[in-house]
Amino acid sequence: MNRDTIKPSHLLSRLEDILDSDPLIDEVGFIDPSQFATFNEEVHNSPSPSSRVVNEFVDEISTPSQKASSLDNLFWHREHKLGISTLVLAPLYNEAKQAFMDAYKRYRLLSDSQTKNDETLCKNALDCSTSSAEGEVMRHSRALLLLSCDFGTAWNSRKLIVSKKQLYPMLKDELLLSTLVLSYSPKSERAWSHRRWVIKIVSGNCVNLQDIVERESNLVKSLAERSKMNYRAWNHRCWLVSYMSDSQVLLELMNSQEWAAHHVSDNSCFHYRARLLLQIMENSQHNDTDGLSRTRLHRIWKEELDWVRMLIQRFVGREALWLHRRFLSLVWIKQLAVDHQTKCCHSSCETCDISFFIGNELKLFDSCAIIPDVNFGDYQEQATHAAAYILWLTKQLPMLFREELKKGSHYESLKTLVDDAGNRCLWDSVTAFGDLH
Repeated sequence: MNRDTIKPSHLLSRLEDILDSDPLIDEVGFIDPSQFATFNEEVHNSPSPSSRVVNEFVDEISTPSQKASSLDNLFWHREHKLGISTLVLAPLYNEAKQAFMDAYKRYRLLSDSQTKNDETLCKNALDCSTSSAEGEVMRHSRALLLLSCDFGTAWNSRKLIVSKKQLYPMLKDELLLSTLVLSYSPKSERAWSHRRWVIKIVSGNCVNLQDIVERESNLVKSLAERSKMNYRAWNHRCWLVSYMSDSQVLLELMNSQEWAAHHVSDNSCFHYRARLLLQIMENSQHNDTDGLSRTRLHRIWKEELDWVRMLIQRFVGREALWLHRRFLSLVWIKQLAVDHQTKCCHSSCETCDISFFIGNELKLFDSCAIIPDVNFGDYQEQATHAAAYILWLTKQLPMLFREELKKGSHYESLKTLVDDAGNRCLWDSVTAFGDLH
């Protein structure tokens, strides 16, 4: 085909043909034209129709400098990976948007005619036209979303069509499309929301829901490795917990421990563990017929407290760890230790006792309040976090903590740290509960 006759519609057609030819594409990226030469050097000895790159450019949208690079490749497709040249993103997006909007308007008009039972049109012909329009909407919206992942109308049009049919292959395709979008935009809220919409539909009549949930959790884990502090991905994983079986929740808690230990500053991961622990607690309350579930819950909570203590002492000054400990302590105080007083899991279980808990937390404070004589600011941060944590605990258990703080050197150490941090108002807010002097 002559380069001078190529138009944006030809680029869109090529992109859609690639997507049609390989439904297993799992990653898309946008490549600078200068990088295509490197890609082609790696595969020039084994070209294939599916990986053949398009050496065409649009004359109408080319500047003189761009024409010089017209021999550069615009698409790269191999081993279920797709690369698109940044040189054509703007014209390709404009063409995809126009093609989608035209197809969507046509589909809505035909759908309205079906709803009104327009007798002037042959029903068979109308059904055929509507089906054709659906295909165009799905085809063009797919290309558009790969170029603009937050185009809400495109996502909604797919929901409209898929919800009418609710066929499992179509739902599976929606998961594949959103996975492809997330491969280059892992924080796309639209893509994550679309996945949740699909899973809600699937959950109503799918016997393999637990397998889907497991794959979803693994997807979040892999994307979290590539995209740090990805709140939207972890929020999706938290949402999945309600669809997990009891055994899956326990397995997720165990499997996520190693990842969390290597990413101690990622608060989202610890929020996920908190969600899992709350689900275990809810399951325990529903299934506790002989006291075994309650005993197991106490054991799990103690193991989490011990594990977080170890991380706090190993990774100095990490606020996410202290925040997670606050969550664990609050639940322990409000739920588990109180249950021990009323239901009594075991009278000899000292770990359920509030006094034992307070003693442990003050020991942790003492170990973290020591600031070595080294030029390392994280130790000061550690001591400040420890002081803030103890002051927070004092608000939760004012009577008990006032008595304990008066013993030993806890009081003086705590007051010194608060004064050094310049947060006297925090100290005053705590002492307002009673005299600590």
